[in-house]
Amino acid sequence: MERTLIIGLGRAGLGLHWAVLRRLRAAGRHTDLFDPAPALTFDPLAPSAPPRAEGLRPVSSVAEARTLLDPERTVVHLCTPPVARLGLLRELAAAGFRRIIVEKPLAVERRAVQDILALARAERLSLAIVAPWLASSLTARLDRLVEDGDLGELRSIDVTQSKPRMSRTLADGGHPTAFDVEPPHSLGVCLRLAGDAVLATAELTDMRIGDTVIPGMGRAELVVRHQAATSRIVSDLTAPVRERRVQLEFTDGRAVAHYPGAEDDHYAQLRFSRTGHPETWEVFPDDALSAYFVDTYRALRDGTALEPQLRLASRVVELLADAKEASRRPGPADALPSAGPTGRRVSHAG
Repeated sequence: MERTLIIGLGRAGLGLHWAVLRRLRAAGRHTDLFDPAPALTFDPLAPSAPPRAEGLRPVSSVAEARTLLDPERTVVHLCTPPVARLGLLRELAAAGFRRIIVEKPLAVERRAVQDILALARAERLSLAIVAPWLASSLTARLDRLVEDGDLGELRSIDVTQSKPRMSRTLADGGHPTAFDVEPPHSLGVCLRLAGDAVLATAELTDMRIGDTVIPGMGRAELVVRHQAATSRIVSDLTAPVRERRVQLEFTDGRAVAHYPGAEDDHYAQLRFSRTGHPETWEVFPDDALSAYFVDTYRALRDGTALEPQLRLASRVVELLADAKEASRRPGPADALPSAGPTGRRVSHAG
């Protein structure tokens, strides 16, 4: 059984990672994976804060956690913002913690990815990057459609990831651009389905709320070209509704997939048809983050190689870095200040 240490207690750490782990532990179906002992938590922003949920035991430092945990039997969840990862990874490695689940994205720039990969090699870290869409039953279903070839050859992927994210964006500067929030999920799926790619075009807009402007946190769009297909991803953080939609165009058919849009309803939907044939509509359970944690805890326990997913996560960061560079506004506009105070700060991931 594996103990748990969660670092970073924001939306990702408490609202996602711990919420899912608590549900998995309570279900009792994976008693070989999850130790029922309290999970330790460390919030670098408030190291003396009291516990914020039942079943958690706070510690004030990585060093204190080391006195209470055996690193060989502990999985660390690193849920700090992607701009604040390398120092904590070094600290964890120095304390002996080497099995680490890192909240997506791995980083927000190429240099940071290179530094993290170098550290992982030097310290023999087993890093898993959170990728629930890659563990999704819906993604597996799409992968089968591509591999089986019943609809012909894949020619294009069109992704829509929309959700209103105004309040969290105003309060939290942990994600530098809209490219760093939702696209890491879908770009990994595009690379899984269609293979490696190069950037074709990218656009990025600001988030505008009245007189307040948050640079680069509005609508993000990128197009990448695979060997035989093209993927287009549009993520709008100012949209009034939430949507996670993927459309695949084949030479002899089409598939339209909707990933679960809310945490209280883990059901995916898939519609697909061959040209000129009736449409098939499937609705099925798809609790992707739970599946991801079960699979990853098991892989870390068994010593399964995680390099393939680490390479994929690194490639996602590289392509998103290309997109940010391509969409950067020339000249003095790069440094345009906000039209009003936003109160943004680096806090927690998610």
